[in-house]
Amino acid sequence: MIVRKLEEVTCVDWGNGLSRRFLTQADGVGYTVTDTIVRAGTKSRLEYRNHLESCYCIEGSGEVIDSDGVSHPITPGTLYALDRHDAHWLVASPHEDLRLVCMFTPALRGDESHNLDSPEFSHY
Repeated sequence: MIVRKLEEVTCVDWGNGLSRRFLTQADGVGYTVTDTIVRAGTKSRLEYRNHLESCYCIEGSGEVIDSDGVSHPITPGTLYALDRHDAHWLVASPHEDLRLVCMFTPALRGDESHNLDSPEFSHY
């Protein structure tokens, strides 16, 4: 059994926020669970070419915009799943941080972060 508290986990600055990584590849369960903060007012161009990701909003607000430009509002109680390695923009409200519980499969190594300065979608 694995039991972890927030203050015990690895915290990675992923580019526009913090990713607190509760489970990683080293844990051997095949998936990663994170508690992720997206800083207020940020817009991140993201794509996971090697992982599928699902995110459940527990605090704050924002939107996820698909590659066709369709915006999907995110508020507490909303889940979105990137089930096709979808390129997307993750946007946090200008007034508050967005907090998400995220799952990745296969599991992340745990040290990944984004390059948000690239003209391409940041990926890992």
